[in-house]
Amino acid sequence: MTILVKQIIRDINLKNLSECQKVASLLSSFVKTGDIITFTGNLGTGKTEFCRSLIHALGFHEEVPSPTFNLVQVYEHPMDNVRDVSIWHLDLYRLEKAEDVFELGIEDAFDTAVTLIEWPDRMGPYLPEDHLQFFLSMGDQEGERKLIIKGSEDWAKRLENMKF
Repeated sequence: MTILVKQIIRDINLKNLSECQKVASLLSSFVKTGDIITFTGNLGTGKTEFCRSLIHALGFHEEVPSPTFNLVQVYEHPMDNVRDVSIWHLDLYRLEKAEDVFELGIEDAFDTAVTLIEWPDRMGPYLPEDHLQFFLSMGDQEGERKLIIKGSEDWAKRLENMKF
């Protein structure tokens, strides 16, 4: 069994919401079906907002609510979406046991969609190794966020042309 080594791909200070939206827009060009992107950070650091921005950047125009209470929100690719991707947005904050993630159909998401997971630690050993990690924390100034992106060497190569 090969263990994937995670490396810091980017370390970014986001001054405001529009910078978060810009990073999400840039990232949207590089994601594809089968990708798993996780979002870790304390409450209020912008995990859901970043997911919302990425979902919109991928061509979904509807309202994007937080999946905190229903745990999963699925977005099927619209006919006018040139990217032809579906998205599963999961918020696992309320997940009681790691095994419960299978009741959500997570395996289907991994095979057929771009999967965005908030609170990925709740999955325990069931989170696939080769995922892109986003760590969000509060910045020094009001409204500012610090974003650290980590991933495998494959992810680093895919994102090397993503300019901020």
